[in-house]
Amino acid sequence: MNVKIIATKSCSHSLSLQQELRNMGIPFEVLFVEDEPGVVMAHDIRHSPNLLVNDEVVFRGQPTPHELREFFGKLSH
Repeated sequence: MNVKIIATKSCSHSLSLQQELRNMGIPFEVLFVEDEPGVVMAHDIRHSPNLLVNDEVVFRGQPTPHELREFFGKLSH
């Protein structure tokens, strides 16, 4: 599973999303919109943060911890 957070460098929500994923033991990579214009265009990124799993946007904006557990729980079954 390939998990990426796409966010602006100043996005405070990105930090909490990173912490939630760490707490769940989900490895991830952070891509900044300022450095990745191709990714921004390819996924029609307009807000921050966004969560991509296997190159598909699964959350636009900050998901709740419950939403994250529910989403990743379904993937592990």
